Amino acid sequence: MMRLTKLSRALALGVFAVSSAAYAGAPATDVNAKQPLPEQTDRLIVKYKDGSVAVQQKLGVAVQAHAVASDALSTRTQSLQQLAAPWGARVSLLRQTGTGAHVFKLDRQLSVDQLRDLATQIKASDANVEYVEPDRKMYALATPTDPYYATNQWDLFETTGGIRAPAAWDQSTGTNVVVAVIDTGYRPHADLAGQWAVNSSGAVAGYDFIADTAVSVDGNARDADALDPGDYYATNACGSGIPGSNSSWHGTHVSGTIAAKANNSLGIAGIAYNAKILPVRVLGKCGGYTSDIADGITWASGGTVSGIPANTNVAKVLNLSLGGSGSCDSTTQAAVTGARSRGSSVIVAAGNSAANAANYSPASCSGVVTVAATNRSGGRASYSNYGSIVALAAPGGDSGTGNGIYSTLNAGTTTPGADSYAYYSGTSMATPHVAGVAALLYSVKPSATPDEITAALKNSARAFPATCSQCGSGILDANAAITLILTGTGGGGGGGTAITETTASNNTRATAQVIAAPGGTISGSLSSTTDTDYYAVTLTAGQTLTASLPNASGVDYDLYVYNSSGTTLASGTKSAGLTESISYTTSTAGTVYVRVTYYSGGAGSYALTLGW
Repeated sequence: MMRLTKLSRALALGVFAVSSAAYAGAPATDVNAKQPLPEQTDRLIVKYKDGSVAVQQKLGVAVQAHAVASDALSTRTQSLQQLAAPWGARVSLLRQTGTGAHVFKLDRQLSVDQLRDLATQIKASDANVEYVEPDRKMYALATPTDPYYATNQWDLFETTGGIRAPAAWDQSTGTNVVVAVIDTGYRPHADLAGQWAVNSSGAVAGYDFIADTAVSVDGNARDADALDPGDYYATNACGSGIPGSNSSWHGTHVSGTIAAKANNSLGIAGIAYNAKILPVRVLGKCGGYTSDIADGITWASGGTVSGIPANTNVAKVLNLSLGGSGSCDSTTQAAVTGARSRGSSVIVAAGNSAANAANYSPASCSGVVTVAATNRSGGRASYSNYGSIVALAAPGGDSGTGNGIYSTLNAGTTTPGADSYAYYSGTSMATPHVAGVAALLYSVKPSATPDEITAALKNSARAFPATCSQCGSGILDANAAITLILTGTGGGGGGGTAITETTASNNTRATAQVIAAPGGTISGSLSSTTDTDYYAVTLTAGQTLTASLPNASGVDYDLYVYNSSGTTLASGTKSAGLTESISYTTSTAGTVYVRVTYYSGGAGSYALTLGW
């Protein structure tokens, strides 16, 4: 994943963008070579409260509902124009999103901080506004007979840093599963022939959701053609002082990792090589807008987006190798929540800034599977984001020829050229490993829920062979994950363990349940609104404790960490429906106590993940 103002320009840019050199000689991209694009945008997302009649009362007009809505939006657009005037910007309405919000365009770029100030004024001026937020840009953050499998795809089979794919293929190859790659689009690579989801006429069934022709650079706006025309840009095209970049073909690289055809005596093998890829284009020149990405998430998972034909190839797995700075916004969260409610797992990149993933989106959205990157030695890749919201890690590669992730690409530096292969590195490359394995799981258990898939991925992960602090439950283990989803056994031996709350009397520090090993997910419950649970963890000096507690919609359980005397060391007290996350580093050896407590929404079960 790469930092940009627009929603991640496929995480491929920045950390993974490498010259489209073909075959084995291509070096992995220097993760520090690409400069982040400036945090600017020319769009606002405004969500008005549903079912409001205040607009009709305000207008004093008795007309048909659609006319009232049109007049209301006209009035509100004028109001937005007045508020934007001091910023020297004019405002026009673009469209409605699949989650019911409206996208407004400004005729000039403003910084995201300026737009947040404007958003505050807009919300204060109209009681019928549910939320306002900048439409930020995101950016790309990359034993078969295939000739490059044995020599280049260490990430699939090597004992130390690989995901143990060969053993998994004896159980599943991803048949009957569709994986949406929400990215830069696709190129018709020979090693991906027959791997795309198709419509009734046999054509590739993806969609291009880029509404701005300056970003799409394909001569039109939204349409049913998800082909990637290239995302290159010249120096200063994406902001003053920003150097130019060649086309990344990021979506094609990600797609190859997930589902390149195997046993075809060509190129590489994908992880779920009998799955189908649904290309959803949301990233173009200089990145992609949050509103376009959110609509891509909604449509790919079977939701309705106004003006867009229904998706007949609903994806069970959504891969988002993209992101940008800032915590999860309301627009993206609504899209993710909707996708999960329709039964789709959302797999996202942690980010490539060597920072806490809690400060990046969509990595920090509730309900997503956030993926950190490991290097060939199984330790945390130098660029990878980390933190308590990370679910697990997977191979993302690192600098150095042969140490990146080798996959399908295109040789064109600007517009499309010949098929090629190349090494990329980044959390953009780690993410499709997890998406591919998720497809293997759905193939053997089609009835699985997104939560069951997440639990299988995390609880089957194997222990890190090298240092990977705050990288989640462990390294992805494809074979163990399949075994776990099918039988309930087969955890990776240190990466993740299923733990049950053993007693209902752990409601004080003195009676806390002892958790002896890291990486476990505790299945507990609060029997009443006054119940509370304590867990004891012993740490050595300098160790970092991470805790993650997802909250169901409408439920708000809080997290606290105490020392032996009861002093609060850390806390997680977000709103209902969000994941509570804690990261605490101790300076001295001793026992700390993790507490789960009720705040609102009703008593019930929870899943607490602890790592250190």
